[in-house]
Amino acid sequence: MVRTDQQRGAAGLDEQPRTRWVDQAAFTLRRPDLRLGTRNHRVDSGGDATGDRIAVQHRVRTSTAEYSLLLNAPGHVGRRTVGDALRDAVAELRAIDLTYGPTRPDSLVSRLRRGEISPESYPPLADLVDRCAAMRAATDGWFDAWAVPGGFDPGGLLNGWAVERAAARLRAAGITDYAVLSGADLTVRGHAAHGGPWRVAVHHPTDGRRAPLVLEMTAGAVGTSGVSGRRGHVVDPHTGDPADQLVAATVVGPDLAVADAYATALYAAGPTGLAWFRNGSGYQALFAHRRR
Repeated sequence: MVRTDQQRGAAGLDEQPRTRWVDQAAFTLRRPDLRLGTRNHRVDSGGDATGDRIAVQHRVRTSTAEYSLLLNAPGHVGRRTVGDALRDAVAELRAIDLTYGPTRPDSLVSRLRRGEISPESYPPLADLVDRCAAMRAATDGWFDAWAVPGGFDPGGLLNGWAVERAAARLRAAGITDYAVLSGADLTVRGHAAHGGPWRVAVHHPTDGRRAPLVLEMTAGAVGTSGVSGRRGHVVDPHTGDPADQLVAATVVGPDLAVADAYATALYAAGPTGLAWFRNGSGYQALFAHRRR
């Protein structure tokens, strides 16, 4: 069993990420709350809310992704407050899809690529560009949002960035126990409805017979690249050729946008990228599966 503790992650989060890697023998007695790495992410029923708690599950689809949001809160918060927080988070996900999607010709990202605006024109856009620049430096250029046809494309971390911004809406509304999932990515805080840590089963991307890697989390994120099995969707930024060394890469850490970017870079770089996780960054590679 391994425990990772980090006071402040690369994104400057105030929460203290807690991830415990659970012994499989102990896990067999408990059902996971969340599953990642299967064909579609799954939300299992981990038990009813304990005591005077309000538990809500909601799924929303945008033009590019599907998200699951799980919230639970003390009863005194009230269902109206929980509902308002959920609507704010969903609105944020939809707004990011409309405003920053690289495939939308009128999005801020597309306008930036055409030179019509600068990043400083919109503070969230400046944050997105700064994050991409920071991850290019952190991964020795293996994550490079500028090394794609047509110019700047933040796709390798945009989904994680959207999830983290939606999660920030939940925290601003006073919701401290939640999980937000998209595909094989997730961010969690606090506790599940049953009162314990979120139990997350991360499945092998290609071999369904393998037992999943099990995490118990009260704060943190899991980002994955390549789990869909599509080849050629990530390119080597140094050559422009499709990355083909790994079948999938999964990274755990404090912030999903950063974990997503690390996973994308690791998928592109192959085993060479494992060196990035030896410098005390607070992020760890869970899976880096070679392609056979």
